[in-house]
Amino acid sequence: MTHDVVIVGAGPVGLTTAIALGQRGHSVMVLERWPQAYPLPRAVHFDHEVGRLLASCGIGDDLRAHSEPAEVYEWRNADGVVLLRFGRIGLGASGWPESSMFSQPDVEAALETRAAALPTVTIRRGVDVTGVTDHGDGVEVHTADGTTHAGRYVVGCDGANSTVRDQLGVNMVDLGFFHDWLIVDVILDEARVFDPLNVQVCDPARPTTMVSGGPGRRRWEFMALPGEDRNALKDIDRAWELLAPWDVTPHNARLERHAVYTFGARYATRWRVGRVLLAGDAVHQMPPFAGQGMCAGVRDAVNLSWKLDAVLSGHAPTALLDCYQTERLPSAIAAIEFSIELGKVICVADPAEAAARDAAMSAAVTDELTEAAELPGITTGVIHPAASGAGSLSVHGTSSGRWLDDVYPPGWRLVSLAAAADADPSGNANADPSDHLGIDPDQRDWFTALGGTFVAVTDPGAGLAEWFDRHGACHALVRPDFIVFGTAPDADDAAGLLAELRHQLTHPETTTGSTVSEPQHTTGGTP
Repeated sequence: MTHDVVIVGAGPVGLTTAIALGQRGHSVMVLERWPQAYPLPRAVHFDHEVGRLLASCGIGDDLRAHSEPAEVYEWRNADGVVLLRFGRIGLGASGWPESSMFSQPDVEAALETRAAALPTVTIRRGVDVTGVTDHGDGVEVHTADGTTHAGRYVVGCDGANSTVRDQLGVNMVDLGFFHDWLIVDVILDEARVFDPLNVQVCDPARPTTMVSGGPGRRRWEFMALPGEDRNALKDIDRAWELLAPWDVTPHNARLERHAVYTFGARYATRWRVGRVLLAGDAVHQMPPFAGQGMCAGVRDAVNLSWKLDAVLSGHAPTALLDCYQTERLPSAIAAIEFSIELGKVICVADPAEAAARDAAMSAAVTDELTEAAELPGITTGVIHPAASGAGSLSVHGTSSGRWLDDVYPPGWRLVSLAAAADADPSGNANADPSDHLGIDPDQRDWFTALGGTFVAVTDPGAGLAEWFDRHGACHALVRPDFIVFGTAPDADDAAGLLAELRHQLTHPETTTGSTVSEPQHTTGGTP
């Protein structure tokens, strides 16, 4: 049997990709080398955008149950003086907390349960992929037991040591920033209140991170000092010694995981080779300080999935896949660079350098929280070339008190303020806005076949109303990854958005070009 897509790797990125494609009815085979899901924590943070993306996979309730908001991330020096306070209070633009801490095994289990429940998705564990052969009109994935799995496309979501990437001969650009840290995940016998929830101790004697690992869990991270024996740092007794100052002992807690981790800062030069594509850690790795590693992978998954859906359903040629890297690479590099800059502040082991840092940073602290830098929007790819808001992240809002994602399925949406769409004079708020926008029936049928929905917003919540007003718009065409294709002030321009989208999908070369240029990066070297 030839599947539409074969995915290598059943972590969060591979499972998100499988669900996004399976929800559109595509046949997907997921191959995972490990017989059982990895039971220990790894990633612990996701932001508001990724919360919405994961919820679009149908796991919103599980995600809320296994996460907790983290509104403040405080940095202190060795004496407890505050150096920096990152954060935002309340829900972000996507309708989720700006930052959340979570338990990856629990969320990964929810993703796998959801993927396995989709009739067109098959997951096979204990399958070691050894090779990939692209025949031009399809791809074969070879495994250690001699089995071959055929797919129209293959997506490698198999981590930093990706077999698929190695098979393709794709190079990585290394930005030269790496450190060893001991990661210790702890379950406390009795609940404690940590205020703020997440703290970074910028102590040159031992830079240390203390954060939530999701409800009921805590994580400590200890930087390996220059010349320190990595093997000695891995010893379980050493972990308890480092935890002791925080009154965490074998008498009141248990270690769920302790491991020395070497983080790096790298990205792949090619994300697509023929019918084989890469996502997640297979194409980018970054320091943990911004909590964007898994987030970047989930963004990859949803971005790539809607493009594969358009190609597989016949709405676009294979060339559309060229803009996957064009759209995603700048954001990934920005996340890597931001993580490096944070790391350069944190990973200081020289007392004199740390003292100068502390003096400069503490003098700038105010009562106001510092907002983390936003990732760049999309400037080249499948977006309207001139419409307001094109390429930015959309706002998730409410209509008559209900979140849009709770009412409408994931996919393309043409969102219209009901009054502007000339809502049904009988007061039927559920009327199809396309009936009142003058959308050509052929255009409407095309959009519906693409997985699009016409959405009439009645009584919009304040955030959504303000967003439309800011863009001088009454209509917004939003992509399945919640990026704005474009906005329009009236019905004629709303119809024009659909026409432009159809043109771009049909002729992607006019949008993405035939080559992929690599953005320039500005950071590098060791701290």
